[in-house]
Amino acid sequence: MKKFKTTLLVLLSLFAFLGLKAQTKDYYVGKWDLIIYGTPYGNVKRTFVLERKDGKLGGVVQDSTGQELTKITNVTEKEKTVAIDFTAQGYDVTLSLDQVDSGHVKGNLAGFEAKGARRKEDQ
Repeated sequence: MKKFKTTLLVLLSLFAFLGLKAQTKDYYVGKWDLIIYGTPYGNVKRTFVLERKDGKLGGVVQDSTGQELTKITNVTEKEKTVAIDFTAQGYDVTLSLDQVDSGHVKGNLAGFEAKGARRKEDQ
């Protein structure tokens, strides 16, 4: 009986770990409203729409009205961090984001601080 309980505990732990790993992998999927502070254009508001296709994260950047500004050219994923490459004002830039909690991120774009929140409809 003791062996059965130990085996059951190991299996449950494994499933819990795999569930957490899958949840972390898709943390960034959805719509994110971000503000990039202190740019030469003032505080810039953008929406990043991220989706997973064929196992790879990608998407588009929108302005505050939902108009698509540019496509995301590449996303590099690490444990709790992503680096999103796209074109802005004719320059190739990278936005680095870190998880803060279940619905917030913070990061950096070309030396400017960025903060964001997941759209309520996506929570």
